[in-house]
Amino acid sequence: MKRWSMLILSVLLFAVVVLSGCSSDSGKGGETAGSKSKSAVNPAGQFPIVNEKVNLKVLVKGNSSVEDFATNEFTKWLEEKTNIHIQWEVAPEKSATEKLNLVLSSGDYPDVIMGFGVSPTQMMIFGTQGVFLPLNKLIDQYGVETKRMFQETPSSKDLITAPDGNIYALPQVNECYHCFLSQRMWIYKPWLDKLGLQMPTTTEEFYQVLKAFKTKDPNGNGKADEIPMAGDPINFRDGVDSFLMNSFIYNPADKRLYLDNGKVDVSFNKPAFKEGLKYLRMLYSEGLISPLSFTQDANQLKQMGESEVPILGASSGHNMGAVATLNGKSGRWLQYVAVPPLKGPNGVQIAAYNPYSVSNGQYVITKSAKNPEAAFRLADFLYNQETTLRSVQGRIGNEIRWAEKGEIGINGKPAIWKQLVGWGQVQNVHWSQTGPSYRTSDLRLGEAASPDQPLEPTLYKETKEKMEPYKVSVDKVLPPLFFTADQASELADLDKVINDHVKEMIARFVTGDADLDKGWDAYVKNLDNMNLKRYLEIYQTAYDAKFKKK
Repeated sequence: MKRWSMLILSVLLFAVVVLSGCSSDSGKGGETAGSKSKSAVNPAGQFPIVNEKVNLKVLVKGNSSVEDFATNEFTKWLEEKTNIHIQWEVAPEKSATEKLNLVLSSGDYPDVIMGFGVSPTQMMIFGTQGVFLPLNKLIDQYGVETKRMFQETPSSKDLITAPDGNIYALPQVNECYHCFLSQRMWIYKPWLDKLGLQMPTTTEEFYQVLKAFKTKDPNGNGKADEIPMAGDPINFRDGVDSFLMNSFIYNPADKRLYLDNGKVDVSFNKPAFKEGLKYLRMLYSEGLISPLSFTQDANQLKQMGESEVPILGASSGHNMGAVATLNGKSGRWLQYVAVPPLKGPNGVQIAAYNPYSVSNGQYVITKSAKNPEAAFRLADFLYNQETTLRSVQGRIGNEIRWAEKGEIGINGKPAIWKQLVGWGQVQNVHWSQTGPSYRTSDLRLGEAASPDQPLEPTLYKETKEKMEPYKVSVDKVLPPLFFTADQASELADLDKVINDHVKEMIARFVTGDADLDKGWDAYVKNLDNMNLKRYLEIYQTAYDAKFKKK
């Protein structure tokens, strides 16, 4: 009996030891590095990342500027440096959100989800469920470039850390000066010049300019084929209300959320928003806004701008690439210039502002990853300065080069690098801003200013001179927020219902499908019935938890 008792006890003790070795660390930071994979990963900073090649399954959001991620020159260079082979699954750009949701609900996960901008809501839900691995301990053990980024840009760590203390996704950090003031209107300057028109400064002057574009044949072909203004409903910054509504009320991008003396609020149920819709309705009713503005996508909008004979007078957009192909053969993109914020009938004149340079959710490692250490080290390497330049701009010596002595950057300081080939076309040498990268303001504006590569210098100048003087106070800007699992779950439904309704009704009010005067009160009541009050309460609670002064 004693021998059997000792044997059973030994087996139980062995089982406890084995199970303890296989279990994940349930404390803050998640699994201990190395707990899921015995594959050899070299120490932090040492290359290649692995001595024996490993495969990494990556679901990536498609990018219309990248021909093929699998054969891409940067992908090949990355594999040579790291010894990691990426097996790509590319989600079509137009249906990327649906693809991501399908994958997350299926339980069949790739090793990595990249480029989707996974939301804080999804991070909290799938992070707390264990689908997304917490990265804290991997950062501690392997994060050479990530730690440098956190040290140089402290807000990057703060903004990606969930309320439970975990980091479930890695960001793209892009201190892009002109991106901070990205809700712009681009107007075709040759038409202004031909018709002897000045740059508009008020909403009334803009109206008169659009009327002239429509009636005075500025393209000179004898046809009434001019489109005074158009937009793209899919990309908020290209939408018809993105820029113009800021002449009536502060109308920040996407969800139109802002702070009013520390209180979270929205623009789309205010009387001033109704006045902005009235203005847009007037433009539309007189044929000054294309009906396609509510159905077309970004490529169709660009086709308008690139038509053989110029037909597009103005459009909202982050840069001129919304209207015409950047660095395209026609060169028309350089003939579109920014309109300064217009003064509205009540004196409102705002440049929407977003100083937060952290785009979270760009790189998620899932619980299916066979080698999470290698997956993390690959992401960490993407924050390296040269790697970032190669990922975003192209090959050293081909598309870009290091700056030479005496060359001056856009910011007036000694330059760091120089662009050799135009950016913005479909290509297969870099990832065109897909996934993690780390671009400080010094790196971006450290590009050697050159008349043969005018995109960045032009955007800097247009933003500095026309937009910055009117930027909204930073205390009105709602920073990126995280939510608890319960908040995230509740917010997911509210967010979709409310914002889908807002987008639908903007289109209907502007096109006249719904009567603005008769239908406004019902629209506001519908928002209340959709529980807009609770929606704002959730945002307020999340904001107070992280930013309210004690």
